[in-house]
Amino acid sequence: MSIFRLAHLSDLHLPPPKGAFGWRDLLSKRLLSRIAWRRKHREHRPEVLEVVIADLKAHAPDHIAITGDLTNYASQAEYEAARVWLEALGPARDITVSPGNHDALVGARDGDSFAAWTPWLGDDGEATFPQVRLRDGVALFNLCSAVPTAPHLATGRLGQAQLERLDALLGDPAYGDAFRVLLIHHPPVPGAVARRKSLEDQDALRALLARHGADLILHGHAHEATVSTAPGPDGAAIPVLGVPSASALGERGHPAARWHGVEIDRQAQGGIEVKLVARGLDPATGQAGELGRYVLVQAGRPAIQRT
Repeated sequence: MSIFRLAHLSDLHLPPPKGAFGWRDLLSKRLLSRIAWRRKHREHRPEVLEVVIADLKAHAPDHIAITGDLTNYASQAEYEAARVWLEALGPARDITVSPGNHDALVGARDGDSFAAWTPWLGDDGEATFPQVRLRDGVALFNLCSAVPTAPHLATGRLGQAQLERLDALLGDPAYGDAFRVLLIHHPPVPGAVARRKSLEDQDALRALLARHGADLILHGHAHEATVSTAPGPDGAAIPVLGVPSASALGERGHPAARWHGVEIDRQAQGGIEVKLVARGLDPATGQAGELGRYVLVQAGRPAIQRT
């Protein structure tokens, strides 16, 4: 059987276009983000993202998962600029976006904030969550933990309605034989980020996963390469992987830009092997290269180890 190659990147922080910040934003949380961007723009570089994307495209993944923070202020100008960027990245059916906290910095004024990104959210043609995309035996469950928060907070929340729909989807026999991957911005594990940045209802999500299980969870938000697990049914462990920012220069205490290639090999005899290839920027050369290879799942069971 063929190998399904899923590319994972996150926290792009695309440069705000002209008009992304207006005088009305002086009284909103966007003001704090604008102040922060004056510092962060030295770390999140468009030329770094270009190197990462060129390297990603050279490896021709079957699908690309982006787990949030395409924008900085969550302004309409940024949503539109991100839409143009996504169109240049590739066909919408081959790219799934899970919004991040910066993409929902303040409440929507006119309709759904993510309407411009509808083709990249799922196959339903709506800006709703969760959505499921079935691709070559792999089911991508796209969640949205992005919600407006008070100043100085970057917490996430799925909410009861989204959790109930996810409960039904994970229990749907239609996806029983698929390799199930959850996409979410905020890490669903304790201690991965500070409390002010955490997923508020992670306990409810983890209880749901303990009932239904999943095969892999991909997230962003931490700006770090993280490896952990979440409990599945009967004590099984679900691998949980975070990836650093895809635009980071690597000079402000966080790793340089990186993307992960997840190779899902559903073997003819019924076993599953999942490998991770980490690739990223070498700040010394300005080029992208391989950083390491890992086995995540072997013979259908978690086996997180470096090769």
